[in-house]
Amino acid sequence: MTVDTLRDYLRTLDGEDDLVRLDDPISWNLEASAVTMLANERDGAVPLFEDVDGARLVGDPYRGTQRRPWDRIALGIDLPRDVPREEFYEETISRLQRPHEPVTVSPADAPCKEVRYTGADVDLLEFPWPYIHAGDGGRYSNLHTLVVPDRDSEWIDWSYHRAMIHDDETASVLLLAGEQAPNLYYYEYEREDEPMPVAIAVGVEPAVQYTSVMWIPTGRSEAAFAGGLKGAPIELVACETNDLLVPATAELVIEGEVLPNVRRDEGPFGDYFGYMHGPRRSMPTLRVTGITHREDPIIPFCVEGTGVGYTENSTSSMEVGCVGPDATLGLQAGGFEIEQCVPWQSTPRSVYVISTANTDPGYLHELANFIFTTWGMLHVDFFVFVDADIDPFDQREVLEALVLHADPDSDFHQFGVETMPKVPLNIYQTPSEKGNVQTGTSKAKTAKAYIDATRGDDALDDDPDDDLHEWARSVLVDAGADPDTIPFADSTGGGRSR
Repeated sequence: MTVDTLRDYLRTLDGEDDLVRLDDPISWNLEASAVTMLANERDGAVPLFEDVDGARLVGDPYRGTQRRPWDRIALGIDLPRDVPREEFYEETISRLQRPHEPVTVSPADAPCKEVRYTGADVDLLEFPWPYIHAGDGGRYSNLHTLVVPDRDSEWIDWSYHRAMIHDDETASVLLLAGEQAPNLYYYEYEREDEPMPVAIAVGVEPAVQYTSVMWIPTGRSEAAFAGGLKGAPIELVACETNDLLVPATAELVIEGEVLPNVRRDEGPFGDYFGYMHGPRRSMPTLRVTGITHREDPIIPFCVEGTGVGYTENSTSSMEVGCVGPDATLGLQAGGFEIEQCVPWQSTPRSVYVISTANTDPGYLHELANFIFTTWGMLHVDFFVFVDADIDPFDQREVLEALVLHADPDSDFHQFGVETMPKVPLNIYQTPSEKGNVQTGTSKAKTAKAYIDATRGDDALDDDPDDDLHEWARSVLVDAGADPDTIPFADSTGGGRSR
């Protein structure tokens, strides 16, 4: 069955007893996020809050488990949730290589047009935007698709930038210079003193949400890639108050314009690192011109922060399940000989692991320089390169490679301090590194580093000697070790295995 809507996806979860409906009244003020965080910590079912001031919220609908962060992502594109991870990567990459162009439908056929408000009838505060962390600067929409047009071409960018609700018709949007949508605003529209038309599509179908977090190259149609993931064209419909096309099956669409040279406070916010940190920034102001939605809309949200170190949320799961395959495809398409690019799932926006058969030091340096200077990598601080036979999903294997093959003297490489582009969200950054909060744009630059944990020159020492391995195996077995758990020899004593 093709998953056409968020509601289809939630019904799929429900059919697998993986959705829990809470009918009792729940407050948007920390209560919904607290219940969601508890479900995340316990690997529980996805919570659907049926009565939040008369509307509905769903908490972290795409959150996977700690061991299988891609399992619910798979359900959203009609794959079995028990799909092996290699097969999931291969199928996702294969679909991205077969994009489907979107189709446009009439408003009468668009579920997101069931209710429409424009002009003075617009009221953002009609909806139960959640207050997620104690200490947040406000209530947020933070699991949606931001739709922005290029000023000078037909390209439309889909992205994933949070919006803090201020009042009935304004919000501030976290637009940090260096990424695609922010660059369109700062370097095209604001330079010309023009408002930037935008739409925020909330509760979109899974393939659209996944594509919004991927690193789709500038100028390419993210709607077409979403169609590839889905295996069918995405349906789009025209906005009421601007010329943008938005996903027709969205639960709710906020239409408006980001005003030039107008800022509102944004944050602080408990971000993906798992800590509350500032500073409160001045960010571009969204003025809402229209709102359309389905009857009884369902608003998804993400409890950011819970994905660091010990559990998962929607953002961290989509980083592993969506950005990983997309980055693998992108680097392979760029001509690099890599096997897989995998976000380290307990720190999904800080550390990536790349397995590659080409371990030449010069090649690895060239690859690191390419990916650190690509817009999609602004969040990432560390890359770990491992050999092609190391499973980058297996953190134990990666740690083993680090311990055995990464020489602190020669295999840790840092690009010059304050020379690489960086978004100012890391805890370790000083206020000056986080950029000028008054201008709202951050041009902060920090160091980046990569670790060569490939065997390299160690390979000669790693050449198996069956007699030596058999001797070592016999010693360990005599000492009480389970032969099936000894990594360098098979259980029959017939030689080396992994």
